[in-house]
Amino acid sequence: MTFVPERNHRKASFLNTLHLLLLNAMSIRKTLSNLLHTFNDKASVIAASISLKRHVSSVRIYVLRATTHRLAAPPSESQIAAVLSAGRGSYLLPRTCIEAIMDRLHRTRSASVALKCLFILHNIVSEGPLMLKDNLSHYPSRGGNNALNLVSFRDETDMESLQLSSWVRWYANVLEHVLTVSRVLGYYLIKDGVQREFTRVSSVELLCELRGLVDFVEQVSHAPESLHLQRIDLVYGVVRLVRDDYGRVQGEISRRVEEIERRVVDLGVDELRELVWCLKRLEECRERLVVLFVNRKKNGAFWDLIGGVKNKGVVVMEDMEGKWLTVVKGKNELTESMSFSNPFLEPGEILYSGPTGWCVATCQLTVPRLG
Repeated sequence: MTFVPERNHRKASFLNTLHLLLLNAMSIRKTLSNLLHTFNDKASVIAASISLKRHVSSVRIYVLRATTHRLAAPPSESQIAAVLSAGRGSYLLPRTCIEAIMDRLHRTRSASVALKCLFILHNIVSEGPLMLKDNLSHYPSRGGNNALNLVSFRDETDMESLQLSSWVRWYANVLEHVLTVSRVLGYYLIKDGVQREFTRVSSVELLCELRGLVDFVEQVSHAPESLHLQRIDLVYGVVRLVRDDYGRVQGEISRRVEEIERRVVDLGVDELRELVWCLKRLEECRERLVVLFVNRKKNGAFWDLIGGVKNKGVVVMEDMEGKWLTVVKGKNELTESMSFSNPFLEPGEILYSGPTGWCVATCQLTVPRLG
């Protein structure tokens, strides 16, 4: 029995040695992988420079240099500026630029390259020339949408790459929603914002725009759980750009909610339901957003506005539904709502109080109630 501790010691020593060997092998593998990626990046630049079309090759070289496999940092300001300069050339260069970025994005299996491609596209949306933005918004030119669909993207090089893959998928969805918001609003989200008068905008249109904005916030709030990866400059840069867009979207939401608040007593029941549903969804995102943007101010006034208008919408909606008077003639039976017949109504018609006064409508035997 005296040799058992010695046997356990040898076993533990063997396991520790094996663990160190595995770590060393993984380190060597990663080093070799980085060297191979560096070689491939340089080879791609050389291949692009051979093209006979000088302007086209220069654009592709700008894209390749801005989207290397090196994970440490996002593309530099000079690299981004070089890519954006393609939007100030002939009408062919913007299309070539977007095609080069998309080709790089969909061919790569590297999470760092994919994140950099998306980072460049995000800079195009927020700061790029109009020609580049329009080419991105309409890509691909023939059929199809959701050009950034990376739902199946997965880099299994190592555990960190696997975690970064979830950031790639999330970031692609966020950018899709940025483009969708621009289509819904009719203009791009920019740093200085767009001053818009809502006096001639219908309530239905306002609610449609609000829904698109809330969809964006909801997608942003579904960030990956590996928030510790923000220690990587590239991931931190991604979150910073998304945070800036979120701030602009907050302003767009505030202006629409304030306008809807002025009209709330004139909204119909369906419009009120849409309003309350959107604002509830927005409130449910709040805690996740605080975790993601840990250093961002809490914007108490914004959330007070959202909660106040939501509660007002609920009160008006319940009051309106409470005024519904139902009369159904048929088989000499009366509905729960009334105990008398109205000779001025046909069977199956209801009398209700709407925003513009008392109205008559045809309905089924049951009255819809708030679920």
